Amino acid sequence: MSDGAVSGAAQRPPRRVRVTSDAATSVAGTRGIALPGSPADDADAVFARALRRSQLRLALGTVAGFVVVTATLTLVIALIPQIDRVVIVGLPLSWVLHAFAFYPVIIVFALLYARGAARNERAYRDLRELG
Repeated sequence: MSDGAVSGAAQRPPRRVRVTSDAATSVAGTRGIALPGSPADDADAVFARALRRSQLRLALGTVAGFVVVTATLTLVIALIPQIDRVVIVGLPLSWVLHAFAFYPVIIVFALLYARGAARNERAYRDLRELG
């Protein structure tokens, strides 16, 4: 092989190829959470928006309830000095509450949210199957 043959091949740009889709096999554009290959209709879009709104409403309600409960617990610990008179395992009750009382609150609100989200998604699936 000569240098002229190699340099000539290296100077040619690669051939460009256009990739297109056949109109008969293309799927209608989907929005929201439609599965690939399944066309989405207006009812699916309405159901998906309703699911998102209900999940957002549930999340905001859960966060608001969590903030209220934890703020109340914090205020009780801070504003009631008689709590410190009770001693558990050599520690004042306020310390024990501050160290351990928030975890059950977190778990309860997490379980409530998970249960509510599952209920919302079940309702969405039921509506989608009927619609």
